[in-house]
Amino acid sequence: MPFKRSETYLINLVDELRKLPKETEWVEFKRNKAIPHEIGEYLSALANSAALSGRASAYLVWGIDDVTHEVTGTEFDPHQVKIGNEELENWLLRLLTPQIPLNFYSLFSADKRIVVLELAAAASQPIQFQGVEFIRIGSYKKKLKDFPESARELWRHFDKRPFESGIAAGDLTADETLSLLDYPAYFQLTHKPLPAGRTQILSTLAADNMISPTAASTWDISNLGAILFASKLSRFESISRKAARIVWYKGNNRIETVRERSEDKGYAVVFEGVMEFINTLLPTNEVIHAALREEVRVFPELAIRELLANALIHQDFQLSGTGPLVEIFTNRLGITNPGKPLVTPDRFLDSPPQSRNEALASFMRRIGICEERGSGVDKVVLLSELYQLPAPTFATSSEHTRSTLYAHKSFKNMDKQDRIHAAYLHACLRYVQCEPMTNATLRKRFGITEKNSAMASRVISDTIQAQKIKLQDQTVGNRARKYLPWWA
Repeated sequence: MPFKRSETYLINLVDELRKLPKETEWVEFKRNKAIPHEIGEYLSALANSAALSGRASAYLVWGIDDVTHEVTGTEFDPHQVKIGNEELENWLLRLLTPQIPLNFYSLFSADKRIVVLELAAAASQPIQFQGVEFIRIGSYKKKLKDFPESARELWRHFDKRPFESGIAAGDLTADETLSLLDYPAYFQLTHKPLPAGRTQILSTLAADNMISPTAASTWDISNLGAILFASKLSRFESISRKAARIVWYKGNNRIETVRERSEDKGYAVVFEGVMEFINTLLPTNEVIHAALREEVRVFPELAIRELLANALIHQDFQLSGTGPLVEIFTNRLGITNPGKPLVTPDRFLDSPPQSRNEALASFMRRIGICEERGSGVDKVVLLSELYQLPAPTFATSSEHTRSTLYAHKSFKNMDKQDRIHAAYLHACLRYVQCEPMTNATLRKRFGITEKNSAMASRVISDTIQAQKIKLQDQTVGNRARKYLPWWA
């Protein structure tokens, strides 16, 4: 449900719903009965049943006879109903788990008042009301736990349906569909000529799963199409909070924000613009080459590009109310995305790539936004070494993944943990390149001279003691020793 429905749309919608031979699993008609807790239970049942029926939305309509489907009118006004001091809509949303987009609409047909409650179908798990899951069996509302086969079928539906194939906005006219998408950007990024006619534009977008036709000769915009090419993400309620946000802080803490920007367009549309904006905010160092001064950015642009692309692609879209975040400090740059990774952070460099959003990842690779499968983190670590930066860190919390790049720090200013972490990632990088780590390669990584090889030896000893690396062959002498990551 991308935006508030027009009165014309709602009148046509009610006419189409009335044409149904009977109430369905995703439509319920009422005259005046509007008991708040029963409405909440219906929301759970209708949202879950709409998901099973492959519908983007479900509807609860007052002012329609549930048998004849004649317009009777209703006295129910949802905006006048309060539970305690809380408005009905807020009360319902608070008791739904997880929360789903819903809207109340009022309209008139033949001078009779009709109220339509439109809600999104369940997306990743059954919707509960006050901790209880409901389902529609025919036109009856039942507890889901009493129908185990329906529960299994619903979970199978969630398990096999990736986020990208879900519906971000449904039952749209051709004009509404094109107004919601930056379709010229699609043709530009895919290097296709922009068709002259609307029909060909729509069919091309449909062939790439950005949109799909419905049986009612309208159009649905997929989550893939919306997250990549939305003209405004805020017009798609289910993904409106997924806009990339960039925050620039003064100094090394979050006390004072210098500048902040949120990108309200699809990722494919704004990616290059976001990178340009980040580059304008990055701190720089002045370097002198042959008596010429040059401003060099503290963080390698390509590393930021890889981490930003990974954050957009690998986020968990089912986590509501949070989106990708880039934070720029004087001494570091952090990129956070919703969701824990499918691979443990310690194994980002060597594990086969896994993505919960493979269609999104595939398209981003196709238009050159991210690297081929699995090479992104390798490149980030390699660039950190080439720039003589501390090793990047990858950390997880209960619901987020955070990648951090650090500004230059000399070897003597690194603490013991910095050196151990850098040595471990260096060993990982060498391993995936089919080459073991040695004292010489680690000296090069840290910029240590050969005469100070004992400094590298101390880091190696500390890293072995921390159980991050191991000797490849324990029978060889000190000078010939080679090292592998602990898991190799």
